[in-house]
Amino acid sequence: MTEQSILVGCIKNDPSAQRELYNRYSPKMLSVCYRFGHSREDAEDMLQEGFIKVFTQIHTFQNKGSFEGWIRRIVVHTCINILKKNKKFNDSIHLENATGLEVKEESMPSVMQGRQVVECIRLLPMGYKTVLNLYAIEGFSHKEIGEMLEIGESTSRSQYTRAKNMLEMILIKKRIVESPKENLQVSVILKK
Repeated sequence: MTEQSILVGCIKNDPSAQRELYNRYSPKMLSVCYRFGHSREDAEDMLQEGFIKVFTQIHTFQNKGSFEGWIRRIVVHTCINILKKNKKFNDSIHLENATGLEVKEESMPSVMQGRQVVECIRLLPMGYKTVLNLYAIEGFSHKEIGEMLEIGESTSRSQYTRAKNMLEMILIKKRIVESPKENLQVSVILKK
């Protein structure tokens, strides 16, 4: 099926088109949900909720931009709404999570396997992980993140800085990157 025929079929609530859409895009969207969820079960719940929204809102897609990007945006917003509803984000964004962190002017850690990076990002407190995912991976601005999460733009910036530094410490502790004392500059490559 072509993307256009899937879209038309889904608008008509055709189960075979809906199944094709889900089969085509769910693996990529599960990886998005996995970065936001606390566990695989959380990610799968977010994915299901996201696709329910995709199917109920599919008539609003205007063929502007990529269809996959439209789906991704719905899934990301669904993840954020679930975190906010369950208070998982709000409970962990407080600055107590930042104790002992040294803020540096270095870029995010290292060219490495995407899976290792995702696993290390998942170790961050929920607030840090959420802002890092939204800014560095999903490409939202700090202003957009602030609006989405109902926090200030400056809070988003500071959470991102703290997340980068904590991630760097996790990567060093797990011996994935070298010590920052050697001034090793690295950048994270994550596939969307």
